[in-house]
Amino acid sequence: MPPYLLLAVAIVGEVSATTALKLSENFSRLGPSVVVVVGYLVAFGVLGKLLKDGFPVGIAYAIWAAAGIAAVALIGALFLNEPFTWTMAGGLLLIIGGVVLLELGRSH
Repeated sequence: MPPYLLLAVAIVGEVSATTALKLSENFSRLGPSVVVVVGYLVAFGVLGKLLKDGFPVGIAYAIWAAAGIAAVALIGALFLNEPFTWTMAGGLLLIIGGVVLLELGRSH
């Protein structure tokens, strides 16, 4: 499987697990609690495979973390009635810009 596709799978697993963590209500709801465990197992398992295959850890973690932060913030705002301000949007853009610069720096 191509490295960036593996990374996407890890990100989806982590975002699903983190979102379900909120919905699990401190693990008192079975369905979301199962998603938490499975999602984190997928996320860390796939991320581990990616790193074992030689993908740079700094780049993998930067993309994984930034995409997770952005996705969870947007999911919170759109579906969980959590606040999202212009300042927060600016912060997400800075995080994404930092990841892009890391990726560009890797190619030199």
